[in-house]
Amino acid sequence: MEPQLVKSAERTVRILETLAASPHTLTLAELQQRTGFPRSSLHALMRTLVELNWVETDAARSAFGIGPHALLTGTAYLDKDPALPYAQATLEDLREETGQTAHFARRDEAHVLYLATRESRDAHHIIPRVGRRLPAHVTALGQVLIAQLTDDEVKALLPDPLQAITEHTITDLGKLTAELDQVRTRGWAYEREQGTSGVACVAVPVDYRIPATDAISCSMPADLPPDRIERVIEAVITHTHKLGATLRREGIR
Repeated sequence: MEPQLVKSAERTVRILETLAASPHTLTLAELQQRTGFPRSSLHALMRTLVELNWVETDAARSAFGIGPHALLTGTAYLDKDPALPYAQATLEDLREETGQTAHFARRDEAHVLYLATRESRDAHHIIPRVGRRLPAHVTALGQVLIAQLTDDEVKALLPDPLQAITEHTITDLGKLTAELDQVRTRGWAYEREQGTSGVACVAVPVDYRIPATDAISCSMPADLPPDRIERVIEAVITHTHKLGATLRREGIR
């Protein structure tokens, strides 16, 4: 039997998740449309969240967005993660060797959550990644982590059809399953413009947990020459395996 959720607590979390997922502030009507909650209870919850600084609003209370206390909670999650300092050092080394942007992320059900990023020094349009949550099937990070699961587990986890982010996104679950078979065979994932146009990415799982929950990736221009892509792949494999060995040696689980 599945545990019974406390309705007010569940609604509070859904509201915060909805606001966090939106690139702009939302009106009460938009929140109601996206959550499906009754206007009366939604209004009361929003008033409480604003008073507690979990949600910000304007003077007229016409639009709402995530507040500062949400940041405090997210920062606390990062602060307590014993693997993160080692992963950050790995990202520094990887960026130094490849000159490309490096990421460290963790699987969150059917998504990946970015915990650390080191941007390429040549990046002209830096998109903040830490704290972002993206569908697992559109990223190399996500693909390499859901490849840790069985086909039945993947089918139960992901929607069908899959959400399209770009014209190159794999939206057919059967095609994704075939791609995951290749990922399992070679030990790393590679995607080209599936999540972001003009960008390719390679990812390797950090093998200090079974199944792996974390991965390291390196993103690069999609038109990078094949020989340079090969060098990036080799670097990600080498540095990620080294990170996994370090975490196991330090007893971090």
